[in-house]
Amino acid sequence: MMQRLQSPIALLLCLLTFLGCTSKKETPPEAGVIITFDDAYVNEWYRADQVLKKYHWKATFNVCRIDSIGEPQQRMLHQLQNEGHEIAGHGYHHYNAVKFVDQNGMQAYLQQEIDPMMAAMKRRKFNVTTFTYPYGERSDALDSTLTKRFHIIRGRAFCGDQPEKEGCYFRGTKFMYAFDIDKSHKHFSYHYLLELLDYAKKNNKILVLCAHNVVDNVTSNYQTQLETLEFVCNYMKLNNMKFYTLREMEGFIN
Repeated sequence: MMQRLQSPIALLLCLLTFLGCTSKKETPPEAGVIITFDDAYVNEWYRADQVLKKYHWKATFNVCRIDSIGEPQQRMLHQLQNEGHEIAGHGYHHYNAVKFVDQNGMQAYLQQEIDPMMAAMKRRKFNVTTFTYPYGERSDALDSTLTKRFHIIRGRAFCGDQPEKEGCYFRGTKFMYAFDIDKSHKHFSYHYLLELLDYAKKNNKILVLCAHNVVDNVTSNYQTQLETLEFVCNYMKLNNMKFYTLREMEGFIN
């Protein structure tokens, strides 16, 4: 004799349980941009924020040498954090991770670069879950080690010349690469930046960008013009795209 069918309520509960187990954590994100800043140019970042607030922007500020930053700058970082920006880690001394590990080993790297950075950040009430590699250099061994300590890890994309082949878009993993918008970067041009933004918009992608010091006029390396940031913000406003921080991608990792 066939087993008696379950009640409709029981069947519904089973279906809901099945769907809950197989669904993703969140709906895939809308097209947008993650603007990240590396190093410790806090005064310049804060000044840029005053100009870009009108765009309701958000950014991730990856800070190194936190114990060398003065109290006024610490307060600026806290204000940026309170406004919805992310404060993330960029190393305690800003060592090149690959070169340091090659010369001194992984344990020494953790003890000298990662552990003191995390302790100093926690002491100053910055909850760091994201790490970006100084100079953008990474390795499989470093990724494997640091993924146990951070939810998101970002390097830099040393790019080609076709947006569809670039690595600087969020791909659903905790490992990300950023396109450098410093004016001195050899791949930078407004024309190509526009192509990257257009590709993100048309294909529902999230573009990851990297900057350093923010200046009005570029005079040396590691400088991004404020007008470049306004160019990005204006594009996003005109195209109804969304700003994200690196940390916000945690909910969309496969």
